[in-house]
Amino acid sequence: MPISESMVQDIVQEVMAKMQIADAPAGKHGIFTDMNEAIEAAKASQKIVRKMSLDQREKIITCIRRKTKENAEILARMGVDETGMGNVGDKILKHHLVADKTPGTEDLSTTAWSGDRGLTLIEMGPFGVIGAITPCTNPSETILCNTIGMLAGGNTVVFNPHPAAIKTSIYAINLLNEASLEAGGPDNIAVTVEKPTLETSNIMMKHKDIPLIAATGGPGVVTAVLSSGKRGIGAGAGNPPAVVDETADVRKAAQDIVNGCTFDNNLPCIAEKEIVAVASITDELMHYLVSENDCYLASKEEQDKLTAVVLAGGKLNRKCVGRDARTLLSMIGVNAPANIRCIVFEGPKEHPLIATELMMPILGVVRAKDFDDAVEQAVWLEHGNRHSAHIHSKNIDNITKYAKAIDTAILVKNAPSYAALGFGGEGYCTFTIASRTGEGLTSASTFTKRRRCVMADSLCIR
Repeated sequence: MPISESMVQDIVQEVMAKMQIADAPAGKHGIFTDMNEAIEAAKASQKIVRKMSLDQREKIITCIRRKTKENAEILARMGVDETGMGNVGDKILKHHLVADKTPGTEDLSTTAWSGDRGLTLIEMGPFGVIGAITPCTNPSETILCNTIGMLAGGNTVVFNPHPAAIKTSIYAINLLNEASLEAGGPDNIAVTVEKPTLETSNIMMKHKDIPLIAATGGPGVVTAVLSSGKRGIGAGAGNPPAVVDETADVRKAAQDIVNGCTFDNNLPCIAEKEIVAVASITDELMHYLVSENDCYLASKEEQDKLTAVVLAGGKLNRKCVGRDARTLLSMIGVNAPANIRCIVFEGPKEHPLIATELMMPILGVVRAKDFDDAVEQAVWLEHGNRHSAHIHSKNIDNITKYAKAIDTAILVKNAPSYAALGFGGEGYCTFTIASRTGEGLTSASTFTKRRRCVMADSLCIR
């Protein structure tokens, strides 16, 4: 029997009411009052996990995938209700994407050399207990995705989630441990504390039993992890530009860019944050953005008002992050039509709403005199984050030139940004894109260490 929307909403409200942090079930299904206790529990579970066969790990992962799909709507609604960011429909899609396309044990491989002097193997082994810091923008998606990959590699994980999404994070961690227990695995494959703080984060990062830390968040948290003295995997900020040149299918480019920009209200770090268009097609592009893709063209006065609200006091207003276009416009007194999905305007690359990563559906359009100028402006706007970039072009030479100049972990060509995560494109899904530390799109193999095993003068049977 399908669950109705009202039933799901009732479930969400009941879950949120029960999950008052002070009443969290300490020590059960991965939730602890003390970070050191959480780490000890994950350490004990990892001793079990590392002895499990790949088939046994995969059984747990299969159960995680199933439970993620079963709880996708609940997790999506919890995330929106708790943080006020994003939209339920797209968050449901993201949870299904995690369940369907996050690599498991199949991502692990063995390299072998065989010759006259014997046999040498390179195996992927676990680090042990991994520390992970997760954001409020994609809270449960990141926790579920991280745990699938880390568990596949034979690890357990200690999370220090963003406090603004702790209830959603606790629900996801409970789900993971329930899946493990159902599949015959141990409890506490993923753990956290009831009240994550900077102090609990520091305890985790400095703990002697945590050799690897994965941080998904802003530049500050990634810098802290990389300064911890431990090996760090850092998925930091981005300000992805979308370049449109004179050879592009401009109509399709407008549609793709808006679809990518508005997905989950622009929360994904890969999403288009601004457009750099060659002058000869800029007017045509603006036409299609407004006339066919539900974009609101902001006047100069409205741009100034948006800047004052969105960047209040020169800092990003967190109350605006992940809000839809109509809500943002209502903050400046504009009652926009119900169909409006995105706010657009034309301006120089230095405009604060263009140069700043906003994580909301506001798209500034920068006019470039030619393709080389477009590349130069896009590289400047990306700010050296090396995260993501996009281009709409039918000229292979232009695409190649842009790819080399922008040097990002992700480059999407002629598609919405979310194609990079396997949604409408090939490849696997991840919510930890380690652009800053070079791992790129993380997967199970990322969370393993390489171990060489040598048998000299034996086991070569040629």
